[in-house]
Amino acid sequence: MTENRGWEWTSQIRRTRLIGGSRLWYGVEWDNLERGKHDGSHEGVQYFTCRNPKGGSFVRPAKVSFGVDFLTVVREKYTIDTEEVMSQDISISSRKLKWLRVKERSYENLPSVLLSRSEVNGAGAEGDIRETTPNVQWLDMCGTLLSCWEDVAAITQQLEHLEGLQLSNNRLRDPSEVSSLCRSFCSLRTLALNNCDLTWTQILECAPMWPQLEVLSLGENNITELRRPEGVLQSLKNLNVSSNPLEQNTVLSIAALPRLEELNLSKTGLSDIRFDDAAPGSQTDMFPALKTLRLDYNKITSLVIFSCRGNRLLSSDGNPRTANQMLIAKLGKLELLNNSTIVPDDRKGAECDYMKMFGLEWLEAGGGSELSREFIIQHPRYLSLVQKYGAPDEGLLKKLVPLALKNQLLKITFVFPDHPDRKPIEKKLPAAVHRFLTVPLLTLTLGGVRAVAGEATEPREAQVRVEQNSPLAAVQFGNFHRVAHGVGPEEEPRDVIHRDAFRALEI
Repeated sequence: MTENRGWEWTSQIRRTRLIGGSRLWYGVEWDNLERGKHDGSHEGVQYFTCRNPKGGSFVRPAKVSFGVDFLTVVREKYTIDTEEVMSQDISISSRKLKWLRVKERSYENLPSVLLSRSEVNGAGAEGDIRETTPNVQWLDMCGTLLSCWEDVAAITQQLEHLEGLQLSNNRLRDPSEVSSLCRSFCSLRTLALNNCDLTWTQILECAPMWPQLEVLSLGENNITELRRPEGVLQSLKNLNVSSNPLEQNTVLSIAALPRLEELNLSKTGLSDIRFDDAAPGSQTDMFPALKTLRLDYNKITSLVIFSCRGNRLLSSDGNPRTANQMLIAKLGKLELLNNSTIVPDDRKGAECDYMKMFGLEWLEAGGGSELSREFIIQHPRYLSLVQKYGAPDEGLLKKLVPLALKNQLLKITFVFPDHPDRKPIEKKLPAAVHRFLTVPLLTLTLGGVRAVAGEATEPREAQVRVEQNSPLAAVQFGNFHRVAHGVGPEEEPRDVIHRDAFRALEI
């Protein structure tokens, strides 16, 4: 039952009571507690009870609708008024077009029916739905006037191909006999019951009705204590229990679900995650098929040990080491990864590489100005890293190649002028391995500028110490602008380092 205020459907009404007196009223308890005014009493008389002291109000019968059957709403939503359509003028470039004909829509071919926030209250005459809309695979009946599972089953049992069902924002009484309703949902794969005021016990009691269920969304319910599903939900692959006040020590009760691949525990008040069957650094047997775990907006602040060995974690460049770098960068308090201590240099390198990897996305999302909400959700630590290390250099970001290790190496060729028969040796070194680069002033060619140590016959200890502007900047040999003993940049550049100079080269 709903109260109609013009075009606004304010809320579903849970209970009705007749109130005596000279005028007739309905006493209602609202799902939306902000709509209520009292606890069901008036002038000291308790006409009905409410769970919330401000959840009730009295409504005149003229403002109340008890709903209509399924096909009535379908026809209202999907019927095309051909006369009205053909009476409309259509102009293109000031030229009027004429309708030849308007094809009537066939209900038989509807693959999906969307009836959210409608007045559906039941199935209507037996068999009519099966004859009229036999091929519906997806049905949305969120926020309707359905009041019990028997009413839902009366509709779905006539939709033999139904795979997806949206029932969020409804208040459904528990079924009196679950076994009698099982055939009504035998093909169902996806079910949404968000904001239905359900407990986990109610879900387990209803679960035998959904033998093939793979996706179950239960966000914003009244789920506090999870219990192990015994013989039910065994085909479940995706479970969403976000925005429920979960008791932390009951989360592992669902760890034995054999096919569960994605679990959403966001906004559940969790402060810790512990797998009691495995020591730190060891692999747990819980959640055997899990691939995605969502823990957004919880109270987890003490995640300092994380082990994911034996998993094929890969980054976009296909490198498992890059995936570990991203884990370190994203988990700011992490101290131990796969039983290896994260030293400060490891963290610094991982965080700087992470900033480079997503620097272009950062720029496109707003950069130094207001960042998009999508970027902040994907990279919640990025702003704090910018404050820690400074903003990435835009010029460098635009030239960056994918952050695979092979793309960060500098090729250095060593030649032997005193031994012309020896072949040159090529070595590859990381381009950004330290903030300082120390090089000798010995016949050294870097970035096209050659520096020599004069005419001395023995190697000298003279060195140049160049400080990079930012830890995010790669070591660029072109940073050398000054040379020693009169050798200038006008000489022909060579990417060659003589072997005698290699003894003092420190990176």
